[in-house]
Amino acid sequence: MKTVQEIENILERILPRVTKPGRYTGGEYNQVVKEWAEIDYKVALAFPDIYDLGMSNLGLMIMYDLINKHRNLLAERVYSPWDDMEAVMRQREIPLFSLETKHPIREFDMLAISLPYEQLYTNALNLIDLAGMPVRAEDRDASYPLVIAGGHACY
Repeated sequence: MKTVQEIENILERILPRVTKPGRYTGGEYNQVVKEWAEIDYKVALAFPDIYDLGMSNLGLMIMYDLINKHRNLLAERVYSPWDDMEAVMRQREIPLFSLETKHPIREFDMLAISLPYEQLYTNALNLIDLAGMPVRAEDRDASYPLVIAGGHACY
């Protein structure tokens, strides 16, 4: 698995060649970045669509704020990459990473996926695959993040 530094180095080279590279950089106003070594439990909050559509999702914003208010918890965000970025990620074996610190999703304790509508089901499976995790729960063991989903399209 690639390290944060390796991911950042690769991104520096490839972002100028993809559509809307700002989707993958983070650094927004009110972004929360915590020191990883000091955190007990890390949650990747995923919206299985591109940043442009997911960043304004109120449910995701509320969860991000609630989790990050706790001193020993951390929430970072992840969105589906656009087709060009996904192709580069797969070609260069770049795992799906968080927006805030570029940590691979496999390093989190939990992957929480927001599903506001049914059309995102297949995107959610693609996110899990891009993270380098088995798509089927029965194929994952305790070394992988716990995968949960919630939202209007979960029933």
